[in-house]
Amino acid sequence: MNSNDYLPNSRTPVASECVAADLPIQGELPRALNGTLFRNGPNPQFPVAAQHWFTGDGMVHAFTLSDGSASYRNAWVRTAKWEAERRAGRPLVSGYSSRPGLEGGFADQGVANTNVVWHAGRLLALEEGHLPIELDPATLATRGVQDFGGQLRGPFTAHPKADPITGELIFFGFSVDGELTPGMRYGTLDAAGRVTRFEHFEAPYCSMVHDFAVTRRHVVFPVLALGGSQARQRRGGPPFAWEPDLGSHIGLIRREQGVNSLRWFRTEACFVFHVLNAWDDGARIVVDVMQYDEPPLFPHPDGTMRLPAPDARLVRWTIDLEGGTDAITRCALDDTAGEFPRIDDRRSGLRHRFGAIAGRSGPSAGLDSLVWLDLSQGTRNRFTLPAGDGFSEPVFVPRVEDAVEGDGWLLATVWRAAEARSDVAVFDTAELARGPIATVRLPHRVPAGFHGNWVAGPA
Repeated sequence: MNSNDYLPNSRTPVASECVAADLPIQGELPRALNGTLFRNGPNPQFPVAAQHWFTGDGMVHAFTLSDGSASYRNAWVRTAKWEAERRAGRPLVSGYSSRPGLEGGFADQGVANTNVVWHAGRLLALEEGHLPIELDPATLATRGVQDFGGQLRGPFTAHPKADPITGELIFFGFSVDGELTPGMRYGTLDAAGRVTRFEHFEAPYCSMVHDFAVTRRHVVFPVLALGGSQARQRRGGPPFAWEPDLGSHIGLIRREQGVNSLRWFRTEACFVFHVLNAWDDGARIVVDVMQYDEPPLFPHPDGTMRLPAPDARLVRWTIDLEGGTDAITRCALDDTAGEFPRIDDRRSGLRHRFGAIAGRSGPSAGLDSLVWLDLSQGTRNRFTLPAGDGFSEPVFVPRVEDAVEGDGWLLATVWRAAEARSDVAVFDTAELARGPIATVRLPHRVPAGFHGNWVAGPA
């Protein structure tokens, strides 16, 4: 038996929190990289057999880079569930969601395990079923649920969009009228963190709407056929399942008019976890998405799973507001199989040229490649890791504040399978295929997670 058979895999949780300064660095970190890369992902305090990956307690990892040096800390997000289980010394909740009234009697705050964003001077841990949890950016200590002065309630997306021009944060929630209901909300926070819009609308059916798109003038909601069913759940079936007969519905709202302007468009059955970006093009709206023909990680209504799991590829949706039809057109942009698309966030809601993807080099590979796409030229640069290693979501950092689009670095954590540990790798977008210009060796593994963001300046 190979000694590697005893090593943990990329999703194995870590059991402790730690702080580490002056981490070893291979290569040279750019001294202009001054800030913190925050990452969030599931890390169950008490792992349960057959637990869905999406349900683990949130753990935030902070990699602070300053004047060529690097430090690290990690901490669980101390939700009410986490605190109750710590007191009990055992798990109290299993299944897709944590709901009030279950063993432990704690308030339902979710698990805050999907994303971590910075807005209005607050660091917020997010997951799509609950309100944000605020963290101390220097220590990662949990400050508590953030409802912005009592103005917010109910689910809040893990993928809010920051408008680089106005400083607004645009957000939504699904299943806002109770678990597995079709009600949704659309809202905005201004640059100071004041709620300026918070409106309710009905989707055609309950769907897992993980991400959405925002342009300068519009908001786009993909209501796709990963349908939620209370009746199926009561029968012991999966709460969310792939139901292509429900159809794919694309909701469109004008930002300044709100839900009174809601229009619905349609397209063939497909699924999208993540949007790259969107922009207005005259009377058309262009949306670039990582599209699946059906979702991975979730079953059909009878509980069966499609194997092997389908891959996502970058596809452009075009919505013609004056075309006299509710259909949208779709065009493949790149054949790279992958996930976790990111842009230069200074182009959020505006026409973009560049994008990054954590890609897959072959059918049996994980997310072992970092891919930098030039969508204007139709070219790509790729760096592929050794077999068994894997990338997290890449995050772009501009070289200077006013650098041209795409001029800067991509940062990503890297799983090192042979050593059961992780690194942070820094790539120069101008020469990505040559490999990382600097690699920070971490004190322990960072379990496979979901999303994160760069926050400039001291933590």
